[in-house]
Amino acid sequence: MKQVVSVSLGSSRRDSDVEVELAGHRLHIRRIGTDGDPAKALELIERLDGTVDCFGLGGGDRYLVAGNRRYEMKAMARLARAARRTPVVDGSGFKETLEPHLLRRLVETGQLDVRGRETLLVSAVDRPGMARVLPELGARVTYGDLIFALGVSIPLHSPRVISFLGMLVLPVLCRMPMSVVYPTGDKQDSSVAKYNKYFHRAQVVAGDFHFIRRYLPPHMDGRTVITNTITADDVTLLRAAGISRLITTTPAFGERSFGTNVMEAVLVAISNRRPEELSGQDYLELLQRLGLSPRVIDL
Repeated sequence: MKQVVSVSLGSSRRDSDVEVELAGHRLHIRRIGTDGDPAKALELIERLDGTVDCFGLGGGDRYLVAGNRRYEMKAMARLARAARRTPVVDGSGFKETLEPHLLRRLVETGQLDVRGRETLLVSAVDRPGMARVLPELGARVTYGDLIFALGVSIPLHSPRVISFLGMLVLPVLCRMPMSVVYPTGDKQDSSVAKYNKYFHRAQVVAGDFHFIRRYLPPHMDGRTVITNTITADDVTLLRAAGISRLITTTPAFGERSFGTNVMEAVLVAISNRRPEELSGQDYLELLQRLGLSPRVIDL
């Protein structure tokens, strides 16, 4: 049985442990939260290194993308380097290549309609694939990078502006602790009533769930949410807020759709290859061979 472990800086309250079978491949998938403690995450990776088939890194991104440039978060890179034998992925391959493909397919099959609709993408540098494909599909996109990551209430509407700001800001941000720019640890269990006007303007809210969850207003009747890393409790929360449709770009295993880092780790583990040997086309073929598809729930 393949062993996949997601080591996350997120809350341990969101831990999961499941066994699944995909096209004849049996997998044991664990998500282990370290409550925002990088030292604990480092110790866990060092202890499990060589005993599992692939690590996912969660609770933050190793790579952020603006324009054609990729920036590496030093804190997450330090964790990745702790694994000397087991490959490590952070979900960025899934986000860059598979998510745009899956969104196009959802539109083609009539499960998603974003044409002409106001769409809030909470972070473009975290979701370069979504940032690229949503305008191509006709969505009117507001990018929330300054709002949700930096607390600066300025909406962005142009990928060119994001690329320019990324060149200025990301080299500095990438040297900061993950907790400065992203909800880690117990921040993933609490919410803050801010930025309601950006949510209320949107008919579709997309991107990282921990940004969405932390700032989601109590009343969002009729909206669609496109995200992942969703537990059964999260579905209850979104239903209570009036969300009408939930789309997770990662499939459900049991009652949970894991984060992109877990899905990328699953694909790497099944491929029996190193992540650097896999292209976007390889990931796509693996996804199709395993019959994995997004989850669409009418709430």
